[in-house]
Amino acid sequence: MAKFKVVITDYDYGNVDIERGILEKIGAEVVALQAKSEDQLLEHAADCDAIMNQYARVGARTIDVMQRCKVIARYGVGVDIVDVDAATRRGIQVTNVRDYCTEEVADHAVALWLSLLRKLPQYDRATHSGVWKWQSGAPVHRVKGRTMGIVSFGPIGRAIAARVRPFGVETIVYDPYVTDEFVASHGAVRVDKATLLANAHYLMVQVPMTSETRHFLSDAEFAAMRPGVFIVNTGRGPTVDNAALYRALVSGHVAGAGLDDPEEEPAKRKQWSPNDNPIFGLPNVIVTPHSAYYSEESIQQAREIAASEVARVLSGQKPNNPVNQPAHTTGA
Repeated sequence: MAKFKVVITDYDYGNVDIERGILEKIGAEVVALQAKSEDQLLEHAADCDAIMNQYARVGARTIDVMQRCKVIARYGVGVDIVDVDAATRRGIQVTNVRDYCTEEVADHAVALWLSLLRKLPQYDRATHSGVWKWQSGAPVHRVKGRTMGIVSFGPIGRAIAARVRPFGVETIVYDPYVTDEFVASHGAVRVDKATLLANAHYLMVQVPMTSETRHFLSDAEFAAMRPGVFIVNTGRGPTVDNAALYRALVSGHVAGAGLDDPEEEPAKRKQWSPNDNPIFGLPNVIVTPHSAYYSEESIQQAREIAASEVARVLSGQKPNNPVNQPAHTTGA
């Protein structure tokens, strides 16, 4: 009989062999689900010792039925789909996976940026339809001497800054949690939000999802930007108001946008269609399926770290990536 029961709420990796390889060594049984709602979790959560989640929400309803859970391990950085306060009250450790995809997200952000400003999608569509004219992507402007704005200057923001520096842009940063000196040490200038919006020709956004960052960019922010701005969001979808972005794009005030996830975050929905969001009908928008974090190496690392955190906690050790400080050590 297994010593522990570990429930994986959902996954899109094809299998859970990596997780089983790590967790079976401590005597755990791994139960892999494909839950898209808390109702599908309740039965399995009651007697679990640990839960690992990718997209499924682990909220207070699920946490309240847990009788012995010791750890909730999130695949990834963001924990907005875990009720951390409820877990803390129940004495359940919450962990996440940090710094596993910094290079991938920074590469993806820069790829979206260059594709937008060099009009690669427009040229590609034109040539495939038999149009061989440089004018099919006009206007295209020189990058050197323009201003790159970066929102949030954590590891990913700093990696983006390092990548765009050789293009000759001036980099300005909005992040209220870092100092002027820290930003300057990375070759950029820290500014307030209003200055960022007013001056950036290009805006890179990768903020986490919190109550304060929902619709971080909306109608007022788009109106405050310089005409012809390009926007790239490799952070969470709901940080950009897609309805407001659509209006700004249609008016021409925003020249183009690259989104790694639309506001509705399709991976978390039972059913989804691009018809749900008019953004998908615009030719100057690139949308990728929340794939900025992806490489074969980053996926493997995320899975290994998440499973290892569960093994560590169930073995009585401290996690390497704690999100909270539970009041006691059992879920009962």
